Amino acid sequence: QVQLVESGGGLVQPGGSLRLSCAASGIRFRISVMGWYRQAPGKQRELVADISSGGTTNYADSAKGRFTISRDNAKNTVYLQMNSLKSEDTAVYYCKRSDYGGNYWGKGTLVTVSS
Repeated sequence: QVQLVESGGGLVQPGGSLRLSCAASGIRFRISVMGWYRQAPGKQRELVADISSGGTTNYADSAKGRFTISRDNAKNTVYLQMNSLKSEDTAVYYCKRSDYGGNYWGKGTLVTVSS
């Protein structure tokens, strides 16, 4: 059974930083595409960034230049470093894993950007 557990969310002031982590279970992590998505109140879930098994990254325009996705295959963990946070980054952030077995989602971690 695949499990994804996000952590690192919280309350941060505008301009601040947070690092989210997603720990994944299972032996297929190395071949999985890992992604971070977010869903703000009243909005649809959207892609923030993803990273392929080979380390190729892809970012939403809103994340470019501010967020960095990375992965540590030895720890089965994917990270999202978020800098220069804005109020519009407030959302629940979800980790997603995609491989030949399907798509799997974590339960999310709340990020609130507010003064």
